[in-house]
Amino acid sequence: MTSAALLINLSFVPSKPTGLAVYGLNLMPHLTNLDSCVLSDRAMAGHRSLPSPRGATTDAGKWGHARRLWWTQTQVPRLYRQLQAKLLFSPVPEAPLGAACRTVVTAHDLIPLRFPKRGSPLTLYCRYYLPQVLRQAEHIICNSEATRRDIHQFFGAPPGGTTVIPLAYDTGHYRWLDLPRQPYFLYVGSHYTYKNLGRLIEAFAQTSLPETKLLIAGVPDPRYTPSLQAQAQALGLGDRVEFLAYVPYDDLPRLINQAIALVFPSLWEGFGLPVLEAMACGTPVITSNRSALPEVAGDAALLIDPYQVGELADAMGSVAKDSRLWNTLHQAGLERARGFSWEETGRRTREVLQGYL
Repeated sequence: MTSAALLINLSFVPSKPTGLAVYGLNLMPHLTNLDSCVLSDRAMAGHRSLPSPRGATTDAGKWGHARRLWWTQTQVPRLYRQLQAKLLFSPVPEAPLGAACRTVVTAHDLIPLRFPKRGSPLTLYCRYYLPQVLRQAEHIICNSEATRRDIHQFFGAPPGGTTVIPLAYDTGHYRWLDLPRQPYFLYVGSHYTYKNLGRLIEAFAQTSLPETKLLIAGVPDPRYTPSLQAQAQALGLGDRVEFLAYVPYDDLPRLINQAIALVFPSLWEGFGLPVLEAMACGTPVITSNRSALPEVAGDAALLIDPYQVGELADAMGSVAKDSRLWNTLHQAGLERARGFSWEETGRRTREVLQGYL
């Protein structure tokens, strides 16, 4: 096994990348020439690689997380020593504890602490494991000022310091296609309770737009999706609320482009990639005035109080009925999105890593 100065842990990337996995994969082309070795089952151009363990991603559910954390604790330090690495970089906040590994990690959000659930593995992870990872890190990359504030609020100032580097989007994929608009609002994401889909469905029911639909795109969750479906039926929405499940990556741009608006009323986000991707497509965005979402949207979206159903319903009605407002948000979103790129995110990340090699 030849040596490598930088060890990059991508063992968390599942077969169908979303969210954090998209971030990790998009960094890789911009971290070449750092004498790196990537822990991944995927081939990475410009990087050497070693296989990561099977069944250690979200593809295997909660046991995938547990298997990966055990492997990270027991096997990553061994690989670090064998490669004679100087630094371990993890695009998610995971690292071996108590081992002689210098680490830089990316922190994305502390949502399980803001919305804790008794006995939840994620809440336990953030309460007991995450603080130790952050405390021992040489440096922490945060995806937003909101995440940096949360780290300070929950854990205090980390010894290694922090740098805010926003996420980005695939400029060749998410773009305006100049397609005819279709009569639907769109939500893209998971069905967790903090995503606020119950209030979104209630707000949709209050809009006087009988010819429109609400499309909810995201992998169904047996803990939450059935109650959301039952809510839609109880409100008499019938087939006007459609649950699309997982939408393939190649199909998302068309789906976003043809929507009246992306509606993303989450109670809290570390960043909010769907907001940025929709703006890049020229689709108006309605989103929350909380957490990192105003950082991403700026003045290019309608910001609403996510707890106020009437405010959300009014925003949806305004975008659907006011063509001037629609065009204003369309142009503002396209302009706002131009300020984000994986090239810039990768360049700034590379600079941080180089400072510790």
